[in-house]
Parts: sequence; structure tokens; C-alpha cells
Amino acid sequence: MRGGTAGTFLTDRKERPMHSRTALSLLLGAALLIVGCPSAQADPAPPPPPPPVSASAPGSGQGTNYAVDDPFTSARTAWWRQDRFGMFIHFGAYSQLEGEYTRPDGTVCRDAEWIKRSCAVPMPEYERIARDFNPSAFDAEAVVKAAKDAGQRYIVITSKHHDGYAMWPTRQNTWNLRDHSSFDSRRDILAELKRAADAAGVKLGFYYSIWDWHDPDFPDPATFPRYKQRMYAQLKELIDNYDPALLWFDGQWDAVNPVNRWSPQDGAELQKYLRGLDPGLIINNRVGKKRVVDGDYGTPEQTIPAAPVEGQPWESCMTLNGHWGYAKYDTAWKPTGTLVRNLLDIAGRGGDYLLNVGPDRLGRIPGPSVDRLREMGDWLSGHGRGRAVHGAGHTGLVADPDWGAVSRRGNSLYASVTSWPSTGTPLHLRVLAPFQVKSATVLGSTQSVAVRRAGDGLDLTPSGGPVGTVATVIKLDIAPPAPAPVVGTGRGLKAEIWANENFAGPPVLARVDPTVNESYRFDGSPAPQIPADNFATRWTGYLQPRHSGPHTLTTVSDDSVRVWIDGQLLIDDSVPHDPRTGRATVTLTAGHRHAITVEHTERTGEAHMKLLWSSPYESQRVIPATQLHTP
Repeated sequence: MRGGTAGTFLTDRKERPMHSRTALSLLLGAALLIVGCPSAQADPAPPPPPPPVSASAPGSGQGTNYAVDDPFTSARTAWWRQDRFGMFIHFGAYSQLEGEYTRPDGTVCRDAEWIKRSCAVPMPEYERIARDFNPSAFDAEAVVKAAKDAGQRYIVITSKHHDGYAMWPTRQNTWNLRDHSSFDSRRDILAELKRAADAAGVKLGFYYSIWDWHDPDFPDPATFPRYKQRMYAQLKELIDNYDPALLWFDGQWDAVNPVNRWSPQDGAELQKYLRGLDPGLIINNRVGKKRVVDGDYGTPEQTIPAAPVEGQPWESCMTLNGHWGYAKYDTAWKPTGTLVRNLLDIAGRGGDYLLNVGPDRLGRIPGPSVDRLREMGDWLSGHGRGRAVHGAGHTGLVADPDWGAVSRRGNSLYASVTSWPSTGTPLHLRVLAPFQVKSATVLGSTQSVAVRRAGDGLDLTPSGGPVGTVATVIKLDIAPPAPAPVVGTGRGLKAEIWANENFAGPPVLARVDPTVNESYRFDGSPAPQIPADNFATRWTGYLQPRHSGPHTLTTVSDDSVRVWIDGQLLIDDSVPHDPRTGRATVTLTAGHRHAITVEHTERTGEAHMKLLWSSPYESQRVIPATQLHTP
């Protein structure tokens, strides 16, 4: 084997004749020529990444508003928000070790996808191990079937993990499954998975690690732009060749060994580049620095938030056992009941559940994983219980009970009971806002359910026993109280913008903004006559709620924000800060036009400002133009 050493790019091709462009790249490596794959005609080199833009460039003029829509409501994200349940797949060169590395002294070190780093496997040795990787048993149709049988409606597979190994025939280097493995070079598992997913009506997305342990240009700030060029080119390959619905980034955090200098500005540039390639892409928040202003949605890992996440849609990624990649010694599989309850808790709080499998070195999903996924699917498909997850979300109307979870789909509440009461003992639901229960039924049972008001809510008393052992679903058909929601005819708020941060003097610009939803990163401001830094915006007008009752206003801001309703200062986040959320609850009257003022300042760096609302009758979203009126 002719492999690289630590800090080199591989150029060997499984003893096949070297392509002429590859040889040229070896001779002129410093020139950064893109390594081509053996083909009749090479594609043109992709464009380089956008040049860095100074965060404090004076008078840089109008920039890109990265807030292209509202991910809570946009058509672009609708499928993801409805699907709720996806399959994560961690699969790569590390899978060849199946979780165990035997050191030269005979001791065994254990890990999975991090095994190269945590077990200090020398790069030449890791490259030798990758040479033997041969996932010949990978069956895309079987993978998609396992996902579909589980009720998972989208799949995200690792295209490149932290070890830098590409799971598709990339043209940018030879450290990939085709050129550095024992796998059939005529096969492309991402293409196979794409075909199988499309045929089954399952969405496909790709995980891609920003952090790269293998690329020699990654850790050095002088050569990092060359790494970025290859990275952009690889991402363009993935988009052009496989048309993913979603990109799931990782490896964005500050780290050493190797040094990771990925910055918010790098994330902003990459997000802008990707939107240019495919405006319909869904992108997670690890494209930047995992902040509320990065990407389309948040990514809590191995945890379930106790409530809907403020300011951003979200998805919990979790494992079936204790590892992401395959570890043959890890048999601590989570019980099916736990997995279903996780799914119900997540859906009831308005999130998605991305549940991981780790195929073995041959590409097979472990039997215990398949069994649990099938059992989850059996539960979801039985008696229509999937409606408690797919297309469902946070109720707003009731609090989370200690005996299970509750989700809402239209005018139905799905109370999933994981701790069934003894006969005659009621299940109590604490009610947060008025609604009427028109009927109550136990899915999969003919038993009756008595519903009566009690204390701070409702008591549900089923007449019989549970349906199965995992969770029993009580469906409540409800009717919100009259009157009907008031749909406004507004067109937005008056926006006045100053070329200073103190609102001093007359505004430079006045206009009508349909929503308060701006994200100016490092490349400009709302208008050419406004500098990139040190500007301020004041929105004024009227807020017209659709429903009466308590409303939670949420701001996403950087550098500062203040919000008044009817002259009362509700949110005072005026000390300059990095991106963060603020919130306040106020009682509003349906149809009434409440005076609103929002003041936002930008000092240095980025300028973010969103104004969202939520109520028991309306889930979190950017306040729409129809409910905002100019003075």
C-alpha cells in the first residue's frame, strides 16, 4: 500500500493507473489543482468560496438578509416539520474497526467514530485500516425499508465525518470510499441510497463535518482557505450529484488536535454559498457556531428539551445504544418503550427526533437496531397512533403531564399515556387556556373515557385497561372557544433606520417592513446608505392578535433590543450582546390594535433581529404581516 502519512493527502488509487490530473496534482500540489476522478471528461472546477468580508468595513452598503423566510412556517421546511421522525446513520472508515483498536503493545482501546483520535491511532495506521474497508453488504433498499418500517420519513447519513473520509467518489482528493478502500469502485452508496429513498418517498440528507483531522491544510490559518475551497467543492458535488433535501453540519466547535478555527463569519459565508446552490435546502445550526441565529434549526444532542426551544425549530439527535458509530461490544440497547416515549415527548414539544443507527464494517445495520425500529413502527402504525407524531406538535393548551405526553394535530389532542392508571383513577391534565372537549376515545379500544373539569384542568377517566405495553393514546377532539380567530389585513410595520446606534437626528431611511425578521451577517446593512456597523432601526405601528389571552413575545437579537406594547416596556435587552433570545408574556385582545414599538441597535459584527409570538392557540412563529399595521 502506498498511503499518506500524518498531514498528507492520499493519492493512491487501489493500484489502478493514476489519472493524469492526479499525477499533475502531485507534482504541483502547492498550486491546489483539484484532483480528478477517472472519467471520460472532468467537470469544471467549482468556484472558490466567497472572499472574507470585514465585519467593520465602513460604508459597505446593502448586504444580504439571511432571514430568507421563517423556518417555523415556510413551505421550504414544511416537510421536515411534518415528518417529525428521521434516521441518522453514522458510517465511515472508522466502522472497519467496529469499535476496537489493538495497539502495538497488545492493549485494546475502545471507541467508535472518534476512535482514530481518542485511541491516538497514527494516521498511516488509520489509512492502512481504511484500505481494508469493504462495506460490500450495504443494501440501500434494506436501509430505507428499516427506516420506513419504523415510521421514519427522512434519513441523514454521514457523507464525511471528522476523520475527513468521504463516503462518495469525491473529485477533491483520494481519501474516499472509492479510491481508498477495498469496496467495489463501481458502486456509490450515496447514489444507491438516494435512488432507494426517492423510490420509497423518503427524504435524504447528508451529515458533513467541518472539522477535518486528515486534511493538511485545515489547522494552519495560512492554508485554511485552501481547505475551504475543497470543502465548498465537495458540498457542491453533494448538492449537484445527489440533490439532498437537508445538510447536517457538525464539527463547528473550537478544538485542538487539530486546531479548529471555524468562525461565525465562516458559517455565514458557507450558508450564503449553499443558499445560492439550492435555495430550498434545510440547514442545521452547526453550519455556524450552533447559535440561535445559525441555520434553520437547533440540534440538541442526546437530550430532550423540557419545552419548545425559543426562537428556532429544533431536532434532538440521539443514539439507540451508547455510540453513534458501530461498536461490537456495546449491547446496551435502549428499550423500545423508552424510544417511543422519547419520540412522543419530542413531538409534543414541537421537535423532531433523529434516531441513529451505526452499520457494521460490512454495511449492515445491527439486528437489535432493526428490531427496535420495527417495534417503534408497529406502535406508530397500530390504531392510527402515528397521528400523535406525524404532523403533530406542541399543544399550547395543556401542560406536560407526568403520566405521558400530549401533542396536537389540528383540533385533536393526542394524550399518549405511558403510565396507565388503575381502574377508576383519573388522568389529570392541567389546562393552560380554555377549550371544549367534544369527544374522547381510546385508540384501538371501545372503552369509554369520562371527561370532567377538576381543579386547574381536566380529569380523564378511562373505563378499561391499556392498549399494549408501550403507550396508550387517548384522542380528544376539541373546539377552541368562540369567536373565530381574527385574520388581519395588515402589511407590516413602519421601519425607520439611522446611520448611528443612538437614534440621533433624522432617520436615513423610512419604509414598511412586512415582518421584523432581519439577519445581516458580516457583509452589509439594510440599505446602501447605512454603514455595516453602528446603525439602529425602530419599528412602529400596531399589533393585532388573532386570539384573546396571554401571548409570549420572543426576540432573537444582536446587539440590543427593546420592545414596548401599549407604551409598556416588555423586553429590555439593551446591554450589547451576542445572539440570544428574550421573551415576555402579555395579555392581548383579539382584533384590537395594540401599539407596538421595537428598537434594535447594531454596533459591531452581526445584526440580527426577529420578533416572534406564540399563544395557547398559535405555535411559535415570526409575527406575520397580516397582523401588523403601520401607524
